Formats: sequence, structure tokens, C-alpha cells
Amino acid sequence: MRTRAPALVGRGTEIEEIGRVLQDARRSSGSAVFVTGEPGIGKTRLAAEAVGHALEAGLVVLRGRGSTTGPAVPFRALTEALLSLARTGGRELVEQLGPYRSVLGRLIPDWAAGADTAGDSSLVVLAEATLRLTGLAGAGRGCLFVVDDLQDADVETLAVVEYLAANVRTQPVVVLATLRAEPSPALEAAHAVTRRGEGLLMPLDSLGPAEVRDVVASSLGAEPGQVSADVAERLFADSAGNPLVVEELLHSMVAAGELVNGAAGWRFTGHGRSAVPSTLVTIITRRADRLGERGKQLLAIAAVLGRRFPLSVVQRVSELDDHSLFGHLQSAVAAQLLTADERGEDWYAFRHPLTAEALLTLLNPAERVALSAKAADAVAELHPDLPGELCSLAASLRLGAGDRWAAADLYREAAQRALGEGAPGSAIAVLEHAVNLLGDDAGRGGEQSGRYRDLLELLLFALAEAGQFDRAVKVARSLRPADGRDPARQIRVHVRLAWAAQVAGRWAEGFEQVAAARALLPGTGLDEEAVAVDAVDAYLSMSGPAPDRVRRSEELGRRAVAGAERIGSPSTACQALYAVGFVVRERDMAESDECFRRMLDSAAEHGLTNWRNYALVGLGGNAWLAEADPSGLETARAEALRTGGISLAYNADAVLGLHAVLCGRFAEAEQRLDACYAEASRIQLYAVSRYVQMAQAVLAGHRGDRRAMETALGDFRRGGGDAGPEAPLARGLAQVFCSLLEEDRETARAELETLAADQARQQSTFHLAGTHGLKLLLDVIAGDATWDDHRRVAAGATGGMRWNRQFVLLAEAVLHGRDHAPDAAAAAMRRAAQAAAPFGVARPLGLRLTAEAAVDDGWGEPADWLREAESRFHGADVIPVASACRALLRRAGASVQQRRTGTERVPESLRAIGVTLREYEVFELLAFRLSNKALAARLHISPRTVEKHVAALLMKTSVRDRAELARFAAGHASASEV
Repeated sequence: MRTRAPALVGRGTEIEEIGRVLQDARRSSGSAVFVTGEPGIGKTRLAAEAVGHALEAGLVVLRGRGSTTGPAVPFRALTEALLSLARTGGRELVEQLGPYRSVLGRLIPDWAAGADTAGDSSLVVLAEATLRLTGLAGAGRGCLFVVDDLQDADVETLAVVEYLAANVRTQPVVVLATLRAEPSPALEAAHAVTRRGEGLLMPLDSLGPAEVRDVVASSLGAEPGQVSADVAERLFADSAGNPLVVEELLHSMVAAGELVNGAAGWRFTGHGRSAVPSTLVTIITRRADRLGERGKQLLAIAAVLGRRFPLSVVQRVSELDDHSLFGHLQSAVAAQLLTADERGEDWYAFRHPLTAEALLTLLNPAERVALSAKAADAVAELHPDLPGELCSLAASLRLGAGDRWAAADLYREAAQRALGEGAPGSAIAVLEHAVNLLGDDAGRGGEQSGRYRDLLELLLFALAEAGQFDRAVKVARSLRPADGRDPARQIRVHVRLAWAAQVAGRWAEGFEQVAAARALLPGTGLDEEAVAVDAVDAYLSMSGPAPDRVRRSEELGRRAVAGAERIGSPSTACQALYAVGFVVRERDMAESDECFRRMLDSAAEHGLTNWRNYALVGLGGNAWLAEADPSGLETARAEALRTGGISLAYNADAVLGLHAVLCGRFAEAEQRLDACYAEASRIQLYAVSRYVQMAQAVLAGHRGDRRAMETALGDFRRGGGDAGPEAPLARGLAQVFCSLLEEDRETARAELETLAADQARQQSTFHLAGTHGLKLLLDVIAGDATWDDHRRVAAGATGGMRWNRQFVLLAEAVLHGRDHAPDAAAAAMRRAAQAAAPFGVARPLGLRLTAEAAVDDGWGEPADWLREAESRFHGADVIPVASACRALLRRAGASVQQRRTGTERVPESLRAIGVTLREYEVFELLAFRLSNKALAARLHISPRTVEKHVAALLMKTSVRDRAELARFAAGHASASEV
């Protein structure tokens, strides 16, 4: 007799809503739905109904469940869901993931075949990889991603679900999660997601009396009228409208013969209510009793193991032979107590968590302790390495057996594994659980006290890796001995806190921890600890606010390199070499290259894939700075993508986008930077996002588009750019160039003076902002720089970088020309032309600036240079510079090509009232509220001519005065951008 309702009762509104979101997903309009309610209310049943609807509609279905085995198992539900795709032939989808394939290979080993799994361990990158895979799986048909029992999922899976909910709106994916309506991080996350408008909360209420009657009728295969009112009323009263309890009660009643079907329908037999269980515990107990003592023992062992359990362990503890084991197992499945688990052939699960919880009440405390101990021994014998979640399972069993210290050791091992898998959140949860277990015994001294401190140190490490500085400080207080003994341990605590501050970007606290660590070092002879202090201090110094941060970072980095090599720590040596190589660029590019080559060799020798990629980026960046050669960065980017180094690849991509800007390939640059920014922002690579925002401002500046540049700079500042190391580039490459393209040299020079003063006060690790080349050229042209200034700049490594070198050579040519040495000047101009060849805007701008000095001093071929520059800027619609070139040609007595064509630049509304091209050029600059004299200087015409054009514009636009004309021009410009 069937006692499970085949029909879903009382959830019509919810099913209708789920059907709607599934249809939307097929049109690439995804959503997230969080089904909440008490245990047994029907959350999983509703999810199963959604799965049925999805399969009927042709959607792909992925399904995973949270785990209650141990305190946390990283990515348990996520792995289970992806395994269902792997079993149905998802490899062709995985092949389309590119660099994200190796990221998912951490979860599904089959997918890692042929890929380097030493890729990006970022949790955000893993979430992005999952989003991309589900999007590919659902392309053209939709995908339903179900996570059952989200409240039991590890914190990493919860973070992935939150990320999917936030980003699934434009994907063909529905995320459906079920979770208990009890206080938990999962419920808090579900409420937060719905408050942000990123998901739908779907709470399930208890069924009413009529709906309970329908459940009973459906379960019994009858019409509602065939179920007597007293049966429906009693079941409603005993179940409180919980569908699972209704079904469990009904099953027990029918199996016991207390509810029978007769001529008048389903009725009670009248044998009294005493035999009818009133709670689910009693129901489960009776059903377990019907399986016999050995079957009941099998269920009790399984309940000790948890909701999901490996059958081999149950067999080892129960000592049943294969025939008996599977006979009892089949009986338990038939009794709807157990079901096969999707994890594999050896795994089974209770149909509902309440079943396992109820079965545990069958055991007295002594029995639970004994079974836990036997199960723990069985797990260790069958799986000595305790792979995967078995480590946490063994820990929970040792805990159940009363051996808290053995449990703590296993939890520590599980936490270390979680850290190795890039899951510090799970490690923190496991370690805090272990610490809470042992708190009462922690102060007893001896070996136990040391083991407890080891747990705390690992917890401190995990909190530091997660950047949770405040929580790390609390743990550190527990680690500091009151008598000040064991300075090595105290130093390690401070170093770990300093790293936590570095990860969190809290430089002041980081430096305080470094100072505290250094105060403990004198006289201890702790070499390894001293190296660790230097290493973290080098990184803090490089990112910190100190004026001499570059010098100090180099000093510390060199000391850390020597120390790491002495103590045999290749990873630390690579880390320190990267810091040194980065900061010595300003002084010696060859030495910087050597640092990165040493990194490359060491990383290759010791299999340090991540540091190998960093070395390639360092070498590629040096080649780009030295000769504007992007091939090394392209190679580094490709290698990072191949090995799953997503964040490093985007870092290289951002620099390559800036390279395209400097080379004048604006369309390519815009496309590359926009794509890089979208991806970097999506996966929360904030440093890369800021760099791209800076490059986007440079792009606008090199186009001479001040409004677009100011918009980009506003975004850059809102992202914290002004306080970051990219700020000099935003000023020098964007603002200074835009001013020069507006022929506002006075503002450009003032900006460079301020920038030089700032960099004199605080060292910078970015060298293309203008203080090592462009400023020298402008100062030489203005007569404010001499040969001594030139020699000082040219002698430095930064002055030899190709971007800077073009300006240094132009300044040399001007100085030679001023000294009446035309041959030397010509030779310098030839070298400058070679250096400037890649740069689309800098080359013609340099010609325009140098030609002015050549006209004044009577040397070189300024007419040829001006014609080249004028043609370039006229074609790029940079009118102020093109006009300046034509004015200089007239001053040099050279022929000037007339540029009266181009009236298409004048908007149709202004052409219709007779505004000419020259009047429009004045009109555009009026938006900046410049005086007539300033306008004349920008356009290289006389102030009187400007006055005439302004008068004509006043008449043609019918505005009252010049102020109103300026407002009209500004409004017209804003409207044209929309």
C-alpha cells in the first residue's frame, strides 16, 4: 500500500512561480529562489517538483545537498551537483571553460585531466567558474541548479550560492535552494539576497485541515471524500500540518492495521489511540523495530555516522556478512527509511534528517559512545588516509566516543586540508568548533596545552588568510603567554597578524604588529622568525604610506631573500625576489630582470606554479617598460590562463590595455579595457579594476576628450584610486596629456610640477607618469632646464624606458639646436623618432612641441614635423593642436593646407542656423568658460578674431550674453554625449 502522496498538495502558488522563473531562464533571464520552512514542511518535495517541471521542459538539472557530516566539508553540495553533470557527459562543456576548467578540476578530478590544477584558488574565481559552467549547460534550454539543505552546506558553498544569485540575472540559470527557517548563516544570506533584489524568498507554511485531508487521500490513492473526517482531523492535530509527519503517521497507522479501507472509505478500526504514535520519533522507532534487531542495529550505526554514511563502515562495525547486510539494507529502503546516495555505490542516506535524529534516541549514552568508537576505528582501518569528508566524519565519531583531543587533532587535519584547497572559511569553522570543544581542558598544561595552542595558531593562520583582522586579534590574545615565555611563538603570532592586516589593507595595524615582532627579536637568535618578519614587512612597506617605502621595501626584501635561501624556503625566497625585482626597476632594469629570472628558475625547480607566473609577468613587464614590447606580457598572460591563474592574467590584460592606449589603438584599447574591467569587477579583483579605470581615463585623455576623462577619473577616485599607487599615472598620462591636447601647456606644466613634488616626498613604483621624460622636454622648451638636468634624467633607468626615452631624446635635440649644433640635434631627432615609433599620440605631440623650439631657434625641419603632426591631429579631430600646427607653419613661412572641410563636425542643429566650423571650434571651448585671450591661445588665433566669432554666435543662437552662451555650449556638449 502506497503511503506517500504522489501529488504535491497546497503549493499551487509556489509551483506557478517556479514555472514562471523556469520559463524566464530559457530566455536567459535567470533568478534565485530560496525555499524556507521547518523540517518536513515539504521544501525538498517542492524542489523535486521543480526538478520534474524542469526536466519536462527540457532544462538541464544539477542537484546537490548540504552535509551534516562533521562541522564543515568544503564544497560538498557543489561537488555533488557538478558530479551529476560529469556523469551525463559534461566534458564538452568543460572544454569551453578555458582557464576556468582547472579551477573546477579541484572539485571534479576527471575534469582536471590535461589541465594544470595549480590555478587561481580564489573562492570568487571558483564561483565565477560555476556560473559559467551552468550558463553553458543551460544555453538555449535553461538550467536548474538545486541546493538542498543549504543550512547544512559549508561556508564556501554558501558563498558560491550568494555569488550565483547576484550574477545569474542575465544567465539561463535558476538557482533553487532549500533551507530551514531557523537562525543560520544560510538564512541570513537568503534574507540579504532578497533585500538586495537578487532573489525571491519562498517561505512554506504548514498545511491546513483541508490540505492535510488531500495529502491523506493522495497518499492512499483515494478521493478526499473517501477519507473520514476524524482521520483527517486526527492527522492534522498530531502533525500540526507538517506533510512529512502526516505521511509518517499515516504509514505507521496503515502498517499497524489501525487504519483500514472499507465500504465507507478509510476509517479507524476502533482499537483505540494508545497504539498510534504522536511524534515522529515514535514512528521511526516502530518502523525500525519491524526490521528486527540486526536491522535496527544497522540503522543505529548509520545514525551515529550521520545523515549520509559509507556502507562499508556500517558493515565493519555491525560485522554483518554481505548477504545479511544487503538484506537488511533492502528492508530499510523498502520501509522508506534509507535511500541510495548520489555520492557513490558505497554511500547511503536517510530519507530525511529527522529520521537519523529520531533513531539516535534509541541509544542510551553508553551505547552511543561505544558505537562511535567502533565506527571511528572502522573508518581509520578502511580509509587510513581519511580522504575527503571522511576526515571530518572520523573527527565527529571520535568526539562522540568522548575522545575530544583525538577529535581535535582530526579537525586540525581537516582544517589544514581546507586551507590547501583555498577554503579558509571552512577551515575557520572546523577550527573554531575544535577550539570550543577543548576550551575546558586547555589550561591543564603539558602536551594538551601545546596541542590546544597549535589549534589556535592554525586558526590564526586561517583568519589571516581570510583577512579577518579583528577576529585574528582576539585569537592572538589567547596565544600570548602572560609570563612572556616562548618568544618564537609570540613572534609568529605578530607576523600572522601583520599578514592579516596586509590582506585586509589595514597598513597601520600591520606596521604595529611588525614593530611588536621586531621588539621580541633581539637576543633570541630566532633566524627563521626574523626572516618571516622581514618578508611580511617588505610587503607592507611596498604598499604602505611611508615616503621611503621603495627603499625600505628593497632593503627588507633583500634581507628576506638571503634569509629564505639560508633556511631553505624557496617559496619565501620567490616572494621576496618579486618584491625586490619590482622596486629596483627605477634604478637598474638589468638587476630587476635578474631577480625575476632567479624566481623563474627556483619556481621551476620546486614546482611553484604561481610564483613562476609572477616571474613571467615581472619579466614581461620589464620588456614592456624598456622597449614597449608587449610579447612577454602576452606570453605571461597566456601561461597564467593555461594554469588557471585568472587574477594574474587579468593583471597582465590591464597593462596590455594601457599599452594599446599609448600606441594610439583606441578602438582595440577600449574593447580590451571594457572587457577586462567587466571581468575584474565581476570576480572582485579590485586592484585590477582600479588600474583599468586609470587606463580608461588615459584613453579619454589621449583622445582629448576632457569630459570623458573627468568621468573616468571620478570612477577611479570613487574606487579608492587617489590613495593607490596608480594615482600618478592617472594625473600624468591622462590629465597632463589632455591639457597638452587642449594646447593648455601652462596647466600641464603645473600638474607635472605638483606630481614631481609629490613623488619627491613619497617614492613611487610607477615610472611613466611624466616626471622622468615629458616634464624634462617641457622644461627645456620653456628654458627652465639645462644640460645638467638632462644628464640627470637620461642617466637613470627610468629615463631609459622607451616611453620616457622619446621625450628625453627630444629634449636633447632642443638643447643641441639651442646650442647651434644642428647635426647633433638631427641625430637626436632620429633616435627620438625610433623611440617614439610605437606611440600613436605621443609621437605627433612630441613633433609639435619640438617644432616650436626649432622654429624659434632655427634648426631642423620643423615644417615637415608640423605637417605630420597636423595631419594626425586633424584626422583625430583634435582641433586645438591641429590649429597650433597650422599657426606654427605660418610663422615658419611654410605653406599651410586649408582645412575648411570638416563641417560635418558641426551638429545639424547649429549648421541649420549658420554656425561655421571655426565658430563651432570657439563654441566648443566656451563650455570651459575660458576668456577670449585663453580661447585665442588654444586656437592660435587673435583675441579680436575670437571676439568676432563670439559676437556671431550670440547673434545666431539668439542668446543674451556671453555667460548664457557658455551655459548653452556646456548643455549642448552634455546632450551630445547621451
